[in-house]
Amino acid sequence: MTIKLPKAIEDYFDADRTGNPDAVAAAFGQTGVVKDMGKTHRGRDAIRAWMVEAGQRYTYTAEPFFIGTQNGKTQVTAHVVGTFPGSPIDLRYFFVLADDKVAELEITV
Repeated sequence: MTIKLPKAIEDYFDADRTGNPDAVAAAFGQTGVVKDMGKTHRGRDAIRAWMVEAGQRYTYTAEPFFIGTQNGKTQVTAHVVGTFPGSPIDLRYFFVLADDKVAELEITV
């Protein structure tokens, strides 16, 4: 099933699909925040470093299949398959958007 994502979220998933840390960081505003696996990454440089580390540890694909809203955030659920413990898994991505960029992203199970 194909879902229609807001442009900023589509940009994030497109960049993630390429595995390019610079492109992922560019999907965020200058002061963007990512919360993932119990850690918080603030700013594009930290987000880029987060993606570099993830790319060194795992390979994966994420296919979004649901979009909705929860507590004022855009929730996207994606089926994620890769070389990480617990694969495959459906992860929930909670986005806050600002100025056509991702302002905040929290990834949860």
